Amino acid sequence: MTKTRAGCGYNNLKSKAENIMTEHDCLRRFLFTELGVRGEWVNLTESWQAAKRYQKGSAIVQQQLGQALAAVAMLSATIKFKGSMILQAQGNGPLRTLVAQATHDRKIRGLVRGDTELSSASLTHLFGTGRLVLTIEQANADPYQGIVPLEGDNLASALETYFSQSEQLKTRLWLFANDNQASGLLLQELPAQQYAQADWERVEILANTATERELMTLSCADMLRRLFHEEQVRLYDAEAIRFECACSKLRIERTLRAMGKEELLAILQERGSIQVGCEFCGATYEFDAIDVETLSTSRGSNHESPTLH
Repeated sequence: MTKTRAGCGYNNLKSKAENIMTEHDCLRRFLFTELGVRGEWVNLTESWQAAKRYQKGSAIVQQQLGQALAAVAMLSATIKFKGSMILQAQGNGPLRTLVAQATHDRKIRGLVRGDTELSSASLTHLFGTGRLVLTIEQANADPYQGIVPLEGDNLASALETYFSQSEQLKTRLWLFANDNQASGLLLQELPAQQYAQADWERVEILANTATERELMTLSCADMLRRLFHEEQVRLYDAEAIRFECACSKLRIERTLRAMGKEELLAILQERGSIQVGCEFCGATYEFDAIDVETLSTSRGSNHESPTLH
């Protein structure tokens, strides 16, 4: 295996005793240099803990969010863009909404809404009849959105169907999450590349032998060495991932201003103040009568620095 210099806490492991997870909160890309196939590996640890801090639900509900965050972190790294990718799964089942977002600079956040107690992790049981939406938002550009039915045994298979139908790219994902970590592995054919079907099938079969424990405990290099030791694989530098919420007082003000002064005054009369909470990070923004008057007489400053969490 050929690899670039390591990063994000990776050390060259040479003994079985050292063969433990040393990469946390990072994404690593790799390339099969003699095949038309690329891949990605991701680990979320502290970023996963931060992302789920304000999300309620049973272990099964939390696992869906962890898998979605691992997935969107990897998928956002398959394209060149400046903005954010949003993965949404919605249905009429007990798990009504699942949202995971990753930016081009590897910041993640997510939310999940549904019944707290669930007994099955199958998509049908969780979401009922639903849809999977992938949205790419960029500054000064119209959003790109792809929508497919939410079908398959799990989120990974639903995303594989999305890429098969919407992008016509062979794609495989392995997604896992528990209380401590979320991890994932992705394989994808390179666009407009000629490759032998047997090559894809061989790599896919090898990757299918990966276990949840291995994805949770092995470093990326050791994982690739275990799976693809006979292939020529180039491993690229690690990219750090962190939780960060994009909410800000300025954005809330713009939303309130759009509601109109009359409606805002009615809320003030009923509640005494207007409180807006962020579902992603738990931040609360409070506005009183003076704030409402200021909002309704001013368009607000476009130069205000957003408050990030």
